Amino acid sequence: QVQLVESGGGLVQPGGSLRLSCATSESIFSRYTLGWYRQAPGKQRELVADITNRGSTRYADSVKGRFTISRDNAKNTVYLQMDSLKPEDTAVYYCNARSVSFPINYWGKGTLVTVSS
Repeated sequence: QVQLVESGGGLVQPGGSLRLSCATSESIFSRYTLGWYRQAPGKQRELVADITNRGSTRYADSVKGRFTISRDNAKNTVYLQMDSLKPEDTAVYYCNARSVSFPINYWGKGTLVTVSS
């Protein structure tokens, strides 16, 4: 069973920072594109950022310049460093693993990020 274990969410003031982590197995980490999605109340789930197994990244326009996605190959973990957080970043953040060869997606359980003063 594929597991994506997220951590790092919480409450932060506007302008603050948080780092999300998502740990998985080596077989998933080395073969899949890993990413972060978010879903705010009443809104659809949207891509925040993702990173391929070769290190190519892409970001939603709304987070470019503020968020950074990275991979730690030794720990089979993907990170999302979130800086200059805004209230509109408040959402449940989900880790995703997407196969590049087959229509397969795996999801974590989600971690809540709340940006509020």
